[in-house]
Amino acid sequence: MRIIITRPLAQAETLVAQLHAAAVDGVALPLIDIAPVADVQPLQRAWSELPARALLMFVSANAVHHFMRQRPPGGNWPLQVLAGSTGPGTSAALREAGVPESCVVEPSGVDYDSEALWQRLRGRDWQGRRVQVVRGEGGRDWLAEQLAEAGAQVEFLAAYQRVLPQLDAHARALLAAALAQPQAHLWVFSSSQAVAHLRQLAAGADWAASAAVAPHARIVAALQRLGFGQVRHVAIDAAALAGAAREGRPIQSAAS
Repeated sequence: MRIIITRPLAQAETLVAQLHAAAVDGVALPLIDIAPVADVQPLQRAWSELPARALLMFVSANAVHHFMRQRPPGGNWPLQVLAGSTGPGTSAALREAGVPESCVVEPSGVDYDSEALWQRLRGRDWQGRRVQVVRGEGGRDWLAEQLAEAGAQVEFLAAYQRVLPQLDAHARALLAAALAQPQAHLWVFSSSQAVAHLRQLAAGADWAASAAVAPHARIVAALQRLGFGQVRHVAIDAAALAGAAREGRPIQSAAS
């Protein structure tokens, strides 16, 4: 079974390399392209104001990378500022960028998302504390709403753009093969926007015989609406995907 990773290219290549190391046929078919924002001054200003904030919430590894690109010379992460992460990829990016371990706050358990991160943050006193959500242009506001209800002063910072990819000949061939032989492919989605982009890029396609996995119920629902015949809600990691590929069937959910 071929595993199709739909994350943006940099993250997809990392997971594909892990699958290849496990002797699994993994391929990258990015359904989201990442582009810089046109105006980087807000990012530079955020660095100058960083010591006054209680938390910077990073929605993805891309948010970390684009924020860190604007780090001023000699700029270090203040020890009093928390760095929120929704999952292991984002946490790894924060640590690689030099954020102290004591500052990184991430979910525990199977779900890697804003809801799981809130379980780690909700017990703190947020009244009057300044929080910044570092994300792509647009995006979900659920965690920001929880923090605001708890009394935090929440601002949003666009660090990058998520755009519809232009599929090259190789990507189009991968998509055609997955549609022609759905039983030989397992799709991996980490974003509802990737699902929406697939709907645009393969308009009218029949996904009834196709299988997919996703780490959040919201993405599972989006795949079901698109018409995927088999969809599982699981945490995405190379070991679990390798097991599914070797067994030649869709991965089982954590609850099964």
